[in-house]
Amino acid sequence: MDFNLAVMLAESARRVPAKPVVIFGETTMSYAQLDSLSDRVAANLAAAGVDTGDRVGLQLPNIPQFVVAYFGILKAGAVVVPMNVLLKAPEIEFQLRDSGARTLITFGGFFDEAAKAAGACAVDSLYVVGAVGGAGEREAAAGAMPFEATPFEALLSGDQPGPQLALVSPADPAVIIYTSGTTGTPKGAVLSHFTLYMNADISGRLFEYADDDVVVVALPLFHIFALSSIMNISVLFGGTMTLVPRFDATAVLEVIQRDKVTIFEGVPTMYVALLHAPNLDDYDTSSLRVAVSGGAPIPAEVIDSFERRFGVVILEGYGLSETSSTTTFNISESERKVYSVGKPIWGVSVQIWDSERRALPAGSANVGEIVVRGPNVMTGYHDNPTATAEAFAGGWFHTGDLGYVDEDGFLFIVDRIKDLIIRGGYNVYPREIEEVMYAHPAVAEAAVIGVPDARLGEEVHAIVVPKPGQSVSAEDLTEFVRERVAAYKYPRTIEFRDSLPKNATGKILKKELRP
Repeated sequence: MDFNLAVMLAESARRVPAKPVVIFGETTMSYAQLDSLSDRVAANLAAAGVDTGDRVGLQLPNIPQFVVAYFGILKAGAVVVPMNVLLKAPEIEFQLRDSGARTLITFGGFFDEAAKAAGACAVDSLYVVGAVGGAGEREAAAGAMPFEATPFEALLSGDQPGPQLALVSPADPAVIIYTSGTTGTPKGAVLSHFTLYMNADISGRLFEYADDDVVVVALPLFHIFALSSIMNISVLFGGTMTLVPRFDATAVLEVIQRDKVTIFEGVPTMYVALLHAPNLDDYDTSSLRVAVSGGAPIPAEVIDSFERRFGVVILEGYGLSETSSTTTFNISESERKVYSVGKPIWGVSVQIWDSERRALPAGSANVGEIVVRGPNVMTGYHDNPTATAEAFAGGWFHTGDLGYVDEDGFLFIVDRIKDLIIRGGYNVYPREIEEVMYAHPAVAEAAVIGVPDARLGEEVHAIVVPKPGQSVSAEDLTEFVRERVAAYKYPRTIEFRDSLPKNATGKILKKELRP
């Protein structure tokens, strides 16, 4: 049996050829155009020596060329290796070496770091979108380019080829996506053509994605959330994506109004930013019909405030890079349970295990590790059998997240195992304390971590970003929390900052906050 994930583009192009698939500023690309351009990329990659199964690094921001290159790589039968645009040369080199990629498509603005990495490992071809800037521009003028670059346009050149769709197996890898590395060395999660197709089909049906839907893409396409749960779904169902290269609340509001966006998908910090955007009342957001949150647990206060202000329901889901984005989901306003991340999607099983790998019964008192199995789960970590064996110990994928399932089958996330604070023998879940802090009218963002303590082992410490124009003292905020949680849980120390460190998707990086 043969199956290539890119068939979903070919089918949508056949069904709705003139329909816009991408909007980027004043530029619009139709399904027929995307299908044709990605055919050219596939043909030119093959002519350059890229064979079925070869890995191709893709390091681009949210621009139309990302979508063109992604489907072109798939059509060639190669494997896409999406890469964070903020990576430095050693990090790029690691992912190129680890994945075995010998071709890299990057952006002119990031060329310096990409070229250093390419020159240090076995990269044969480096394609660049746009003009090379920074030091690379000076080196090119001086004839001292660290690695010879080929304009991306070379992949779009030549006579129009026939339809390109290499024959691969459903179980063959389509994407190797690297974990964020917030808790150690990044690992490449291998996602098959079948896995990614099933995630797009099942998830899209759950929130009734239609071909008249317009989704704003403010999450980076190189991240599994946007790649799988936005781009793949949109293309499969014939919808339209309007791209925002870098998240900015005002820019997103402008796009929602201009393009009559119906779906917004984001991480919790994006919802916070939209709520606090200047001149929010100046924008018409009435076209929105649904919002989707993932990537990290969203505070209850943020859900309530956003739904009141925007008049649209937030459907929260849960997943990881290793589960091709979606594991559980709240499928509709009538069938959701607020503050839960929903129920397992079709074909997926979720259990809660204790430290002895025993499944725990339903109930909020039974907190344990969330384990998953189903068609959404990766085949393993690329070239890392030890990590793969650890991740699948006992036959289920171990998420590293703590949670519980209630009597109705809804999953609730408690925290990351690695974020758990053990204070004097008592377990303190940072997310619980953060939820309380978000309820304070002066708090915009909060992160709770454990800090070393000679007497108790760990002490509870909070880092807080106040809302614009508001302030609160550490003493008052401590008292606010102390009145709402058990005595061993409230933070003994609080510091205030102007911002919290975040990764490219907007997830708060607690690793950078710890001493």
